[in-house]
Amino acid sequence: MSLRPLSVDPLWPRAGGWPSPDTIEPGGAIDLTLLGIPTWRTSLSPTGAGATPSAVRDALRYYAEFAAPDRSSRRRFERPLSQLVLTDAGDVEEPDGPEGEGRAIAAMADAVGRASLVVAVGGDNALTVPAALGAWGGDLPTAGLITLDAHHDLRDGVSNGSPVRRLVEAGLAGKRIVQIGIADFANSAEYSKRAADYGITVVHRDELHRRPIDDVMEEALEIAGAAGGPIHVDLDVDVCDRSVAPGCPASVPGGLAAWELRHAARRAAAHPSVRSIDLAEVDATADAPDGRTVRLTALCVLEAVAGVAQR
Repeated sequence: MSLRPLSVDPLWPRAGGWPSPDTIEPGGAIDLTLLGIPTWRTSLSPTGAGATPSAVRDALRYYAEFAAPDRSSRRRFERPLSQLVLTDAGDVEEPDGPEGEGRAIAAMADAVGRASLVVAVGGDNALTVPAALGAWGGDLPTAGLITLDAHHDLRDGVSNGSPVRRLVEAGLAGKRIVQIGIADFANSAEYSKRAADYGITVVHRDELHRRPIDDVMEEALEIAGAAGGPIHVDLDVDVCDRSVAPGCPASVPGGLAAWELRHAARRAAAHPSVRSIDLAEVDATADAPDGRTVRLTALCVLEAVAGVAQR
């Protein structure tokens, strides 16, 4: 991604550049922590997704930590974003494979133990397994999962196409999983049947043409949080239309609009039961020259910041 030189304006402070959690006093409140989990080695398609967390950090500097309130109660902020305590825990080293997943789970658990919300930036969709398991800890029996994804991610084996199946096999109840944006011609009959057998609630992409994304997210949060446990939200950017997400190898024409994904990120982060969000399947090395996919991912991080400010 080619980025223009940054202008300097003391009245327009930039986002990003957040300090390490270690700079916060022990016991001090952290509102949101960013954690890179750059998985890529088990991807079903060639990818440079391991480069994405660094690219997202660079892109954050092009935006401000400011979101304008309006007369809608859904945009009312309890605190200005500039007053939130935001930290960056860096990247998990080599998070693929059993040992790497173990490191990612531990890093995620540590971050969730200190922050109200952790945003894990991948990497391919394999990061969803350690991100969710680390966030849920001993609460797995009551946990819930929401995915915004064109794919079911219920494949056999260990890859970026298997995280939802792996989480179910680890003990996550299928009846507390909601999959939003599932697309035609991007899945198989067998995996669709597997989703039904698990009891997963599926919101097809066509349904989103008929329903506001806010209503869909409200329903999803209710289903995923039915047992009162923590919710993990997987934002797979390839759920978006390929015109806005060319850096996602599996994005297709006809996906979600960029604003829909951004709105879902904010709506999820505003919910107190959502302890963790991941952003997945962006290959920064394959993005358009203007960096639109990485920029969308960075904006989803900031939407999560705005959501926390609404709690």
